[in-house]
Amino acid sequence: MLKMDAPALEAFLAREFPQVNGDFTVERVDDDGVAVRLAVGERHLRPGGTVSGPSMFALADVAIYLAILSRLGPVALAVTTNCAIDFMRKPAAATDLICDARLLKLGRVLAIGDCLIRSEGRDAPVARASLTYSIPPAPVTPTGS
Repeated sequence: MLKMDAPALEAFLAREFPQVNGDFTVERVDDDGVAVRLAVGERHLRPGGTVSGPSMFALADVAIYLAILSRLGPVALAVTTNCAIDFMRKPAAATDLICDARLLKLGRVLAIGDCLIRSEGRDAPVARASLTYSIPPAPVTPTGS
């Protein structure tokens, strides 16, 4: 069951992570996962004009984070505990990247997801990532004495 839609996820990112405001756009949120766009700019490129690995990591990381939030609601303290990325081919030059992310497991303390990153307009993935997130325990509500 979805608890946050695309506008709610984007508002959360803008509020909690202003340093990346404008970099990411939520393209889709549904029961299968999320699709997130990285608006590729000069700061995302490495020599040779290709998108840098750290930029692709950020896209995968944000996409899985948003997939988790879409199901749990705004849990600002969920954190990445593991990430593995396979870089498969060079992204198209000066083209936005789209990350399709899905959750494989959403438990009480861990979430596991995978991502496929593609250059906009291309079918072949440029990278595949697998991420694990730690989900903080729900806050304890004090009881009266």
